[in-house]
Amino acid sequence: MKIPRNWTFETPEVATGFDQHVREQLPWYDLATDAITHLARHYISKNGLVYDIGCSTGNIGRAIAPTLKDRSASLVGIEPSEAMKDIYDAPGSFVCSTAQDHKYHPYDLAILFLCLMFIEPRDRKTFLASLYEICNPGGAIIVFDKLEPDAGYISTIMYRLTLAGKFAAKTPADQIIHKELSLAGVQRPISLSELPGNPYQWFRFGDFAGYIIEKPV
Repeated sequence: MKIPRNWTFETPEVATGFDQHVREQLPWYDLATDAITHLARHYISKNGLVYDIGCSTGNIGRAIAPTLKDRSASLVGIEPSEAMKDIYDAPGSFVCSTAQDHKYHPYDLAILFLCLMFIEPRDRKTFLASLYEICNPGGAIIVFDKLEPDAGYISTIMYRLTLAGKFAAKTPADQIIHKELSLAGVQRPISLSELPGNPYQWFRFGDFAGYIIEKPV
């Protein structure tokens, strides 16, 4: 896949090449997907509602499909890219919308997998607060995203760990550099302070981390 100078999910070329591309750039992608699938089973209720926010081609929807079927639960995938809509492949429905503009209903589980870093920082905290508010008691939000680096030498180590993971996956060095430069101004890592409730960290690799946020009963 040719990496655009300014990163976008809106082109057919990026959409059709996305599933392979993301696994080249993020070698732990399938591991994280499997972990999210495991976590999701603990929150998807009978006849419940699940949101996959930033669903791209339907990776998470496909992964949790057996649980959705077993529990007669509904899935709504939310994704602003029209190009992704054309190749979306997962159960449930697809809504072409930005995360912050969609009208949400009370739900049991919301999954944001590599989504928040593409939402404008000025919108994130308000969006997440409203999403948390409408979550059913006992439900949860699962977040997996890139974090703002910590201060000091550790931040350098974590960034290099991320690069080393990509290099170990045999991603060509020029593609790693081109992707990093294309993300300038498009991808803005999140801050832990933006997350509502009481986030619990369940994954960390370099600059990327996973959190689960439960809604108290």
